[in-house]
Amino acid sequence: MDSDNRYNNNSNNNSRNNEAATIKINSHTEVSAPQMGSTQPKSVFEFEDQSLVGGEKHSLDEAPLRDLYSGGANDCCPHVMKNSVVDSIRIVVFSAKINLLMPFGPLAIVVDKLTGHHGWVFLLSLLGIIPLAERLGYATEQLACYTGPTVGGLLNATFGNATELIISIYALKRGMIRVVQQSLLGSILSNMLLVLGCAFFAGGLVHSQREQVFNKATSGVNSGLLLMAVMGLLFPAVLHSTRTELHYGKSELSLSRFTSCIMLVAYASYLFFQLRSQQNLYIPVDQSENHTEENSDDEEAPEISKWESIIWLSILTVVISVLSEYLVNAIEGASVAMSIPVAFISVILLPIVGNAAEHAGAVMFAMKDKLDITLGVAIGSSTQISMFGIPFCVVVGWFMGCPMDLDFQLFETATLFITVLVVAFMLQEGTSNYFKGLMLILCYIIVAASFFVHRDPKAIQDKPQNPKQ
Repeated sequence: MDSDNRYNNNSNNNSRNNEAATIKINSHTEVSAPQMGSTQPKSVFEFEDQSLVGGEKHSLDEAPLRDLYSGGANDCCPHVMKNSVVDSIRIVVFSAKINLLMPFGPLAIVVDKLTGHHGWVFLLSLLGIIPLAERLGYATEQLACYTGPTVGGLLNATFGNATELIISIYALKRGMIRVVQQSLLGSILSNMLLVLGCAFFAGGLVHSQREQVFNKATSGVNSGLLLMAVMGLLFPAVLHSTRTELHYGKSELSLSRFTSCIMLVAYASYLFFQLRSQQNLYIPVDQSENHTEENSDDEEAPEISKWESIIWLSILTVVISVLSEYLVNAIEGASVAMSIPVAFISVILLPIVGNAAEHAGAVMFAMKDKLDITLGVAIGSSTQISMFGIPFCVVVGWFMGCPMDLDFQLFETATLFITVLVVAFMLQEGTSNYFKGLMLILCYIIVAASFFVHRDPKAIQDKPQNPKQ
């Protein structure tokens, strides 16, 4: 009897184990679970690679939301690492060829102390800031590898245009409101026409046999925000030009500060919408099975640790701040010495320097057929400047006692309005080719030529004062 009972118990246990060994799921597929006595147990990772719905395989690079401000936030595989001080300096300072321009920064300071020639100081400072801006973006991407897409997106939004904001704050301290307005406007124009145009052109040449595609939902939301920014700049300019202010000279400034606060709220809502609420709208359209297999080979481990990234961000921000002060102080004298209008320097030259790193990154991603990241770099950066950078400078000027407003004058506001319309029409189909890129580049050349012959009555050189020698 005891043996029969033991036999029955064993048979019941075996039947229960066999029942537990088969798991039925909604898709009516059966997946065998590992049994206790199996000599070849399946790895846990093998089950994680199988979808419970359709049996699709997912690579580690397939993130639910790719950060659109930078291409590096989700392409990294964070590992704990420790570099020595020498290794960290070698990676950050000596690894990129563009860092050959770094000596121009200290040289600008030396020239300013010895000769005071503002033309040379401006040119050398301009060249010295280019590699620093690129390394600032590199350190931000390295830090984003450790923080995830949400915090990484906020980091890239904060440091992506740090160079322009630092230059703007120093210009505000000197009361150069028009330089601030025109440099921020130039950053928007440069990103939307020059950066995006070069990216479309290069990507179209590499993939000339077909049209490249991108997510229309992303470009649609950004185009709406850019039109909102145009509306915020248009009303103060029209109010001033038509002289219909309730209190002349005061209503325009009050409206600008109120509108800036509204724009900051709208930008914060946009970040929440993008990173938290509607993440599915921002999934790149090319995340098919073939692309995920290709992208799995692109995973790169961060080259520096989290604390190294933070330290380098601090160092680079301080150095850029020092050079920005020399750059801003030399703008007036450089305009006179080189016979170049201040408007051209502010709208064309300064933004090209600040966007050098973004320019190279956007072109590189377009050539790799990652247009969603390209749009995030170019259009996303323009959205950030228009909805965050400009209102932020108005609020900072408010606290500094500087009457910074949103009256960018009719010429500049009309230029921005036409640019937003042109780019919105280019993006509405969700496709790109080299011809669209060429059209955007030619539009930027027209804009640059217009500002070269534009005489701004509020510019520094147009005021009756003696420039510093």
